[in-house]
Amino acid sequence: MPWKNQGGGPWGSGPKGPWGSGPQPVGPRPPDLEDLLRRGQDRLQQIMPGGYFSGIGITLILLIIIALWLLSGFFRVQSEEQGVVLRFGKHVRTVDPGLNYHLPYPIETVLLPKALRVSTISIGMTLIDDPARRGRSIRDVPEESLMLTGDENIVDVDFTVLWRIKPNGVGNFLFNIQNPEGTVKAVAESAMREVIGRSNIQPILTGARTQTEATVQDLMQKTLDSYGAGIQIAQVQMQKVDPPAQVIDAFRDVQAARANLEQLQNEAQTYANKIVPDARGRAAQIIQAAEGYKEQAVAEAKGQSSRFLKVYEEYKKAPDVTRERIYLETMERVLGGSEKLIYDGGSSGQGVVPYLPLNELTPKKAPTTTGQQSTGGTR
Repeated sequence: MPWKNQGGGPWGSGPKGPWGSGPQPVGPRPPDLEDLLRRGQDRLQQIMPGGYFSGIGITLILLIIIALWLLSGFFRVQSEEQGVVLRFGKHVRTVDPGLNYHLPYPIETVLLPKALRVSTISIGMTLIDDPARRGRSIRDVPEESLMLTGDENIVDVDFTVLWRIKPNGVGNFLFNIQNPEGTVKAVAESAMREVIGRSNIQPILTGARTQTEATVQDLMQKTLDSYGAGIQIAQVQMQKVDPPAQVIDAFRDVQAARANLEQLQNEAQTYANKIVPDARGRAAQIIQAAEGYKEQAVAEAKGQSSRFLKVYEEYKKAPDVTRERIYLETMERVLGGSEKLIYDGGSSGQGVVPYLPLNELTPKKAPTTTGQQSTGGTR
């Protein structure tokens, strides 16, 4: 090329083009491509003199450059990353951790977001450097933490959100949202305010934290899915739930009074659980005794009536005999356990006085030994 050794282009030296000088550039001029090619050719000729070897050297250099260009497509994805391959800026595939390959730049490029790492965002508090403590301390952010409840009270809520990129949502994470952390923080604050606004302050301060965290997590996930953010909410943790600092002492007094009330109620319930079963047991025992006495009395009455009816039937068959039998049985029952004196007067009547000292005539009982009883004589 005869024009290469000249000071300019094919139309002569100087900055003039084929239609004249044209506008002159302002500032530092860019490097001349022809000058760079000429210098590279001169250096190559110095290394490998001779036209034949010069052509082979250029070919080898071009092959080496092409090989290096092709080898530049190898890349490694770390364990907590995922590789997103772009072809002319368009997402074509996602690769897992390990050694992978893509077409060299500028045909394909790769992005390596930390898709498997769990990130943490704090709402209502922030970490600041504290030189006095030689470390970091937590500073409250009232504009984020103060929220209005459903019963028109104000509560101070500090919470953290654990989130990560969905396994199949890396593309959405990179291209659908511009500021992932800011989006997650805004959605978290909005969801918490909505849930707190539907609840009363007392359950929030006492036992409804777990339910509130689960509700906020579900609401955040639905919102981010509607954005196509490719983000998965792993957990919502409420760190501090208190009334505002101006009235926290009064709220603590109320909480202490409620705790004392619950303690007294529990003690009363424990006492009732102890006394009521005993009373019910005694009442059941009395009822069972009454039922037993009732059954016994009714059975005895039925037996006596049955016996009377049988006697009456026999009386109707033989009244005199039955009357005599009843008399004898009655006398036996009456006189069976009493002391008896039988006097056989005989015909003479001697030895009988008008007055009988019955107490002296009664036989005296001798002292009884263990297991023995004295028997009375009969006169």
